[in-house]
Amino acid sequence: MPDNKIAFVTGGGSGIGRSIVRRLHADGFHVWIGDVDEDGARAVATELGGGERARAVRCDVTDRTSLEDALGAAYETGGRIDVLSANAGVSSMRPFLDITDEDWDHNFEVNTKGAFRTIQVAARRMVRQEPRAGMRLRGKVIATASMAARQGAPFLAHYSASKFAVTGLVHAATKELAPLGVTVNAVNPGYVRTSMQAREVAWEGSLRGMTAEQVLEDYVSQTPLGRLEEPDDVAAVVSFLAGPDSDFLTGESIEVNGGAFIY
Repeated sequence: MPDNKIAFVTGGGSGIGRSIVRRLHADGFHVWIGDVDEDGARAVATELGGGERARAVRCDVTDRTSLEDALGAAYETGGRIDVLSANAGVSSMRPFLDITDEDWDHNFEVNTKGAFRTIQVAARRMVRQEPRAGMRLRGKVIATASMAARQGAPFLAHYSASKFAVTGLVHAATKELAPLGVTVNAVNPGYVRTSMQAREVAWEGSLRGMTAEQVLEDYVSQTPLGRLEEPDDVAAVVSFLAGPDSDFLTGESIEVNGGAFIY
């Protein structure tokens, strides 16, 4: 892999995004860490030694101008983006009968429209860049969807619908971008141990009349591999999709959930 191969990760300042950044950096990529929390992004860049190989930038996926500026900075500096990880996302929990328009809109604005904006802004540039020497592809896009993109769950109707839509976006974008030399795939994490999950566990425990520990035990009981998923488990699959062994793979959503849902 060329030393100057470039990846851009949205939501890279924490959780799954942070692990994706760390893994791609270890794989040899120059990584741009985009996050609405610029301090979080900078902390990850500092952890990785900063410099040309780890750059932080404020990136708000709900704001097309912010995306244009952030991705534009990467192009102005390195001339291209080889891999885009459209990872930024939010979640909330509420009984279906209590979901508000604001709940619905926020999940779709970040998870679905945010992924659409991110992929479109990057792909408009990717399709114009030349493949690297000896390669056929111009670029790769990897979206983070969810196990909730495959099956609905109580209290997650709005979140699940937003992630189902990401899967549809991946399928449709693939049909148009593959002939132009850009692959589009997704990863579907399961019960991942992150700060987002910690919030969800507290919400779910309250809604189900359970302790947080009982909720986590339930998650593990639903996972045949018998443990909670770690962010690094997701990052490992993103690494595969970012690398050459996946060059003939596009339009796929890979289930990374320890068997909690088998499609």
